[in-house]
Amino acid sequence: MVFSSLPIGIFDSGVGGLTVYRALHDRLPNEHFIYLGDTARVPYGTKSLGTVERYAIENSEFLVSRGIKMLVVACNTASALALPKIRERIGIDVVGVIGPGGRKAVEITKGEPHARIGVIATEATVSSNAYFEAIRRASASAEVFQAGCPLFVPLAEEGWTEEPETYSIAAKYLSKMKEFSPHALVLGCTHYPILRDVIQQTVGENVKLVDSGEATAEEVETLLNEKGLANPNANTGKRQLCDDLDHFYVTDAADRFGRVAERFLGTKPSKLEAIEVYGVDELKGKK
Repeated sequence: MVFSSLPIGIFDSGVGGLTVYRALHDRLPNEHFIYLGDTARVPYGTKSLGTVERYAIENSEFLVSRGIKMLVVACNTASALALPKIRERIGIDVVGVIGPGGRKAVEITKGEPHARIGVIATEATVSSNAYFEAIRRASASAEVFQAGCPLFVPLAEEGWTEEPETYSIAAKYLSKMKEFSPHALVLGCTHYPILRDVIQQTVGENVKLVDSGEATAEEVETLLNEKGLANPNANTGKRQLCDDLDHFYVTDAADRFGRVAERFLGTKPSKLEAIEVYGVDELKGKK
């Protein structure tokens, strides 16, 4: 098989990376995807650096063993902590979600004389300062304010996108963000796009929301074109989310993953398989 016709691999600690999958699927209709949700070991945010690196390498090696041409790390924690180790271990291009999200926020606020960029994420991602550093690398002058919104994750997974309680929680989490009055707000957790309307109404319609998944999809498209890796074989007919051209793997709770996928994407994966992610050395022996 021609290398450029291979699928793109995506991994996340759980289901949140499905929003990144959707963004990639929508932007790159000729590409196929293999998704791994490490649902047996979620969440990553409470784990040590060494543990996150080990999980991330195991996930990456598993996807490489399935034959991929590029890897997208949809997990914010793994993007913040493990990208260097992943790149050391595997011989293909690796794209995280934090750098693209930070750069996109800087790009859309360039016209502002004193750009203010907000970031909302899980407490672990906020504590890592990964988005702050990504924004600072792209702009020395942008003012950055971050806020942790941990309850947004279970609210998104439950599909509570219109309940009064969700708006109340958003108002509490985002009160200081509203005072900061950002020009752009980075949705720094892959679950948060599910609550996009709630967040937009809470912070105000004048604030530009940055979906890190969409920003990542833009950068993946650019990288594919620059490196001649875009799939040369056009798909016949219209692609559908979760159709049988894409393969989904989870390390636990496949039924629950399917239900949440249906909430997030409007459909369940056609190919969904529960697997074990072996240690790196064991996995290499199985290639």
